[in-house]
Order: sequence, then structure tokens, then C-alpha cells
Amino acid sequence: MLAAVQGFCRTVIEHEGELNRLDNAIGDGDHGTNMARGCRKVLAALPDMDATREDLGDILHHVGMIFISEVGGSAGPLFGTFFLRAGMACHGKTAMEPLDWVRSFEAGAAGVSRLGMSSEGDKTMLDALFPAGRAMQGRAEAGAPLQDIFAAGADAAEAGVEHTKAIQASKGRAAYIGERSIGHQDPGATTIMLMLRALHRTSAEADGG
Repeated sequence: MLAAVQGFCRTVIEHEGELNRLDNAIGDGDHGTNMARGCRKVLAALPDMDATREDLGDILHHVGMIFISEVGGSAGPLFGTFFLRAGMACHGKTAMEPLDWVRSFEAGAAGVSRLGMSSEGDKTMLDALFPAGRAMQGRAEAGAPLQDIFAAGADAAEAGVEHTKAIQASKGRAAYIGERSIGHQDPGATTIMLMLRALHRTSAEADGG
């Protein structure tokens, strides 16, 4: 779990400029900066989490609280809620089976949907979250190993990101520019794709792949 969080945070920091450029086209231009700030705070807190936390749900809860308290704009509460809800779904666990990862991911996505009062098709991070969750659920139920589950989720998220280019935003800051949002990909959905690519790499490394 700690390696997964670390991989996600490092990936976001590496793509800070790209995420800002995407957000500049349809938002305030600071999504990358805000997410990278939160990720740096999480990375700084990882040694303490490693030393004091055995409950995997507690780790995700702590990550979520950092995002809520440290990340500006809508990204803080949305990504914070994702991690909080994911942590609640695996509360008390000291080990995770593949289906546990999927259930936590889907719980996080549902939390984001409720908080933002949005769904798939609104040109938000949910356009990556929901397709990824469905793809991962299918692979998990088929008994696939975790790295294959994350690979399927990342591919589905990437397809969702591509779809956001073709639709008009109806939620968030991008909704204010109406039809001019068409042709631009959503930075929040892009961040979810980066998360899943990082999770795939981490799981592959853990399996020696």
C-alpha cells in the first residue's frame, strides 16, 4: 500500500506541468500544482505511516486527510474523498486481495460522485474512475493477478480520458466555458489514468515483472 501511494505521488509530481497545461485550457491552470503540493506532503508523511500504521485503511484515510487539508481548489476535497472512502472500504485490513483493491477503488469513485453530484459523461475525473472500476471488476472476477487488473483499469481510464475530449463539460470550472471545453481532455481524469498506470507499475515490480 505504501509503495502504491508513493508511486502515485511521484508520478503526479513528474507530470505537474502537463496537468497544469491541461487545466489551463478549461480551468484555472493549477491542477498540477495543487495535486503536486498534496503529493509532496504525502511523501513527507510516508516514513511515519510506515512506522506506525498497520491498518491499510488507516493509511488511505491519512492520505485523504492530507489532500483535504493541503490541496486547493476542487481537487483537495474530491481526491481527499476518494482516498477516505477507499480507506473505509478496507478498514481493519492488514493485507489486500485483488478484489479488496477493486472494492476500495470503486468505493472511492462512488464517494467522488456523491460529493460532486456528478456522474460519467460530465467531463470529470469520473469519466476515468467509473470505466476503470468496471474493467478492474471484470478482471478480478475472472481471477486475474493484480498487475493485470490494474493494467485493465489503466487502459479503461485512458479510453475515458480520450472520451472527455469529445464531450462538453457540465460540472466543475470547465462548465463555465460551455462548448469551448470540447476538444480538451479533463485533467482530473488524466490524473486518475496516471494513478492507475503507477499502480500497475508498482504491482508489476512487486511480482518481479
